[in-house]
Amino acid sequence: RKDGCRTLSLSAHVGFDSLPDQLLRKSIKQGFCFNVLCIGETGIGKSALMSSLFNTNFEDSPSTHFLSSVRLRAQTYDLQESNVLLKLTIVKTVGFGDQVNKADSYQPIVDYIDAQFEAYLKEELKVIRSLFSYHDTRIHVCLYFISPTGRSLKNIDLLTMRSLESKVNVIPIIGKADSISKTELQEFKKKIMSELVSNGIHIYQFPTDDETVSEINTISNGHLPFAVVGSMEKVKIGNKMVRARQYPWGIVKVENENHCDTVKLRRMLCTNMEDLREKTHAYYELYRCCRLEKLGSRDVGPENKPVSLQEVIEAKRLEFFLEMEIKEEEIKQRFVQRVNEKAAMLEEAEQQASMPILTKFEHLMLMHQEEELKLGEKKKLLEDEIAQFVEKKAIAELIQSQVSVSTPVVSLK
Repeated sequence: RKDGCRTLSLSAHVGFDSLPDQLLRKSIKQGFCFNVLCIGETGIGKSALMSSLFNTNFEDSPSTHFLSSVRLRAQTYDLQESNVLLKLTIVKTVGFGDQVNKADSYQPIVDYIDAQFEAYLKEELKVIRSLFSYHDTRIHVCLYFISPTGRSLKNIDLLTMRSLESKVNVIPIIGKADSISKTELQEFKKKIMSELVSNGIHIYQFPTDDETVSEINTISNGHLPFAVVGSMEKVKIGNKMVRARQYPWGIVKVENENHCDTVKLRRMLCTNMEDLREKTHAYYELYRCCRLEKLGSRDVGPENKPVSLQEVIEAKRLEFFLEMEIKEEEIKQRFVQRVNEKAAMLEEAEQQASMPILTKFEHLMLMHQEEELKLGEKKKLLEDEIAQFVEKKAIAELIQSQVSVSTPVVSLK
C-alpha cells in the first residue's frame, strides 16, 4: 500500500502502456517552445553565439553604444530538426553596461521577466483559457556573458546575477574566450566560480539525479562557466570547410572542444532543455504564489481549514463593498463639511466686505462735494474776470470812437 492505494499485477495485457507513445506523438505534433535570454555588453558576441549554437544565421541589426537605458529585443523563429518543431525566442539586451550610472541596469531585465510571468498568470486566470495554443514567453534560460578580462567579475555582473537567480536559470559564460590564453582562462574560470560562491549567488546546475545524464552533467558542471566563441564564417582547413575564426596567428575552430566550450554549451542546452523548462515553471509558481497572496487568495482559513477559491473571491468581494461603502460615507461627510465651511467663509467675507464698500462710497461722496465747491469758486472767479474784461473792452471801444470823431479830415489835391 502506498498513499492508500493497493498495488496489483495484471493477469493480461490491457494497453495503457501506449500512453508514453501517445504523449510523444501529441508533443511532436504540437511542437515545443524554448526562450533564451542573452545578457551582455554590446559587441561581446551574443548574436554570433546564438547563430553558432543553433547552426542558423539569425539576422540581427547592429546595436549602438549610446542608449540612455537598457532595452530588450525579442525575436521568435520557427525551427525544425527531423520531425520536431521548435519555436525559439531569443531575447537580447541592448545597451547593457554602456551607461555611466550602471546601478539600475538590471532593472529592465527583471521587469521583462516578471512581465512574462504576469502574462502567463493572466492567461491562467481567464474564464476561457487557451493554454494549449498560448505562446509561452517565459524565459527558460539566461546566458550571462562575462567579459574576458581575466581579472574578476564586475559589480554590474554580481548585481545582475543576484537579482536574477530567483527568477530564471542563469548560466554564466565567458564571451570571446579566444582573446585570452588557456592558462589565464582556467584561472579566470576558478576566480569567477569562487566569487559567485563567496557572494552567495546561485547559478543553474545541470541535474545529476537522472542516471542517463548524470555523468555528463557532472562533468559539465565542472566546466562552468563555459568559455565560448561564436562564428558563422567558414574556413577551409585541409579538404574541409569548418566554422572558425581566422587570425594572423592561427585559427580557432568553433566546433572543436579543445578550442572552446561552444559545443559543450549546445550539448548541455539540448540535453537538459526539458529540465530548464520545468525549473522555469517552478520559478513561475513562486511568482504566482506571491501575486495571489497579494490579491488575498489563500488555501486555508483562520482555523487551518481548506478554503475554496469561490469563498475567497466572495469574501474579498464583500470586503471590497464594505470598504467602498465606508469610503463613500466618509466622502459624503467630508463634502457636506466642506460645503458648510465654504458657505460660512462666504458669509463672513460678505459681512467683512460690506463695511469697506459703504465707507469708500461715503468717502467718494465727500470728495465729490469738495470738488463741486472748488469748481463753484473757480467758476465764480472766472465769471468776475469775464465781466471785468467785457467792461474794459467797452471802455476801450468808446475811447476809440471819440478819438476818430474829433480828428479833422484833410483833403489833398
